[in-house]
Amino acid sequence: MSKITAAITAVGAYVPDYVLTNQILETMVDTNDEWITSRTGIKERRILKEEGKGTSFLAINAAQDLINKRRINPKDIELVIVATATPDMKAASTAAFTATQIGAVNAFSFDLEAACSSFLFGMSTAAKYIESGRYKNVLLIGADKNSSFINYEDRATCIIFGDGAGAVLFEPNDEDLGLQDEYLRSDGSGREFLQATYGGSLYPMTKESLEKGQQYVFQDGRTVFKNAVSNMADVVLKILERNNLTKEDITWLTAHQANKRIVDATANRINIEKDKVMMNIEKYGNTTSATLPLLLHDYESQLKKGDNIIFATFGGGFTWGSIYLKWAYNS
Repeated sequence: MSKITAAITAVGAYVPDYVLTNQILETMVDTNDEWITSRTGIKERRILKEEGKGTSFLAINAAQDLINKRRINPKDIELVIVATATPDMKAASTAAFTATQIGAVNAFSFDLEAACSSFLFGMSTAAKYIESGRYKNVLLIGADKNSSFINYEDRATCIIFGDGAGAVLFEPNDEDLGLQDEYLRSDGSGREFLQATYGGSLYPMTKESLEKGQQYVFQDGRTVFKNAVSNMADVVLKILERNNLTKEDITWLTAHQANKRIVDATANRINIEKDKVMMNIEKYGNTTSATLPLLLHDYESQLKKGDNIIFATFGGGFTWGSIYLKWAYNS
């Protein structure tokens, strides 16, 4: 009997209609298009502005896009994982609501949070359920409404983040395609440098914290940049070495879209050609858990069965890692 591997067999995505450009940000904070573009590579980002809509709205629409494209019956989905750093609420699973709304009535579901590494860690988790042989259809969604915790008077963070969602379906594969290897890491000593502090159990929301604006995300950009560059490159090199891969063997580098300079530095470290590096940060900014599936969605038409894809992320916590996956279908 051949080994069961977990392969991505469908992709979906959703981004809000409203486009927050660098030119609009120039009217909100002390910044300009040239400064933002040269330091981040970002030109615009999508923002979910409608009242009463949160991360679940993004996740539901991305999942529905996948369901419609693949023409699958939602009742056949057995597990729904929503990778997110911005759940609808602290207690009540965003994934459970999402699953119900898309008609996945036979699925169990849960949220997974590891900051910008949430989707990558979700890939590992989804794959394990498939590889166990017990489950055949696992829907993994990366979704974040980052605008919900951004202070649009803080130019250090408001220029970076956008809202969006992407979804992938994992199914069993007997051709040795799908997830091949992973190298995942975390270091809790780094959490002071990138965090949305207030609202958790250690720092409950109070009138005083709200008045001080402490509900918003904080980032020590220099420290995060330094750690992201070194750690993302290190784990990619580790994956290549462990699997006897050279740069010529890599079809695509699919890296978390936090900052174009970080992605470029990772690509330079492994000496891979620019045309093998997926990039869409200029359109969406950093969508946290959604960056990887949005890349897959935007590049899906270029992906070929058997392509070697190397994923890499770095996020708050700190969390980071790399996954080696063989693409399972032609678009």
